Amino acid sequence: MTFHRLLVGLLILSGTFSREVVATSPPIQVKVFIAAMFEIGENSGDKAGEFQHWYLRYFKNSQPITVKGALKPVYCNKDGVCGGVLGMGKVASSSSMQAILLNHQFDFSQAYFILSGVGGTPPSKGTIGDVTWGSWLIDYDLGHRWAPEEAKRDTPAFMPRKGYESIRRYQLNPLLLSWSLKLSKDVTLKDSPQAQAYRKRYPQQSARRLPTVFAGTHMTGDTFFHGPGLSQEAQYISELYAADDYVATEMEAAAITQVISRSLGTQKILSLRGSVNFDQGNPNETTLQHLDPAPGETAGGFAETVENIVLVGATVTDYIVSNWQVWKQGVPAI
Repeated sequence: MTFHRLLVGLLILSGTFSREVVATSPPIQVKVFIAAMFEIGENSGDKAGEFQHWYLRYFKNSQPITVKGALKPVYCNKDGVCGGVLGMGKVASSSSMQAILLNHQFDFSQAYFILSGVGGTPPSKGTIGDVTWGSWLIDYDLGHRWAPEEAKRDTPAFMPRKGYESIRRYQLNPLLLSWSLKLSKDVTLKDSPQAQAYRKRYPQQSARRLPTVFAGTHMTGDTFFHGPGLSQEAQYISELYAADDYVATEMEAAAITQVISRSLGTQKILSLRGSVNFDQGNPNETTLQHLDPAPGETAGGFAETVENIVLVGATVTDYIVSNWQVWKQGVPAI
């Protein structure tokens, strides 16, 4: 036995060799990371949640990569597209994202992020099946609130809290947003008879139209807020923060963005949401009736919307990967 073989044998017996192999394995160069928030069951073969269509498109031949501290495994394909389910709400999603970012198995130094999921929309701006890119992300919860009856008549019951100016809103890269709209504007979105029938319950022209792709403010809140009053409050906060009109309510994007921004900035982050419900009832139902609908009176369109999200998001993902030699340096001019 040569000295080299003897040394390797001793290292294996001691466990040192296996640790060194892990420590020196090159990390996966991530080009695009897709963050979904929940999956209903499995990643394939059952009712699709937010991740299943991404999985079927990019990761069905990939092995799960366990990450300590993350809710679910990460998947990566040979082209540098990675993704996984982070969990619902600010804490679950942002803690998973932090664990993944800090894990030695990945190199995120040049990565783009697509924060992908479903959400609600005000009927004055959107409809069931829409897919929206976030131009601004606003944390709905960071502030002071009180009961409306304790405020002066016709005045807001919300005030921003001082000290949170740098984390209560994020304007995402306008150039990257322009690219996303350019690449996805002509995607044909799926629809359903159930969603078409449900839209007719609302008088607003926007609510009754066919689904489309556009951009606006995504409002991040751990509360599933509903009703015209809280919808108006969300729009008020958007205007107060000098952001675009509020078009989607969701629970994670601002928190995940805060985590990413600490180490990588915000210039390569995209927020992508599909509208599966209105944030308020129609004029003939109360907010409680809207939240607890009678059988057969749900919005419909969920299955089509989660597929629409990936149809839209894949146009950007594929373009970045196909043109990586340019995009790895940063977002190019249009």
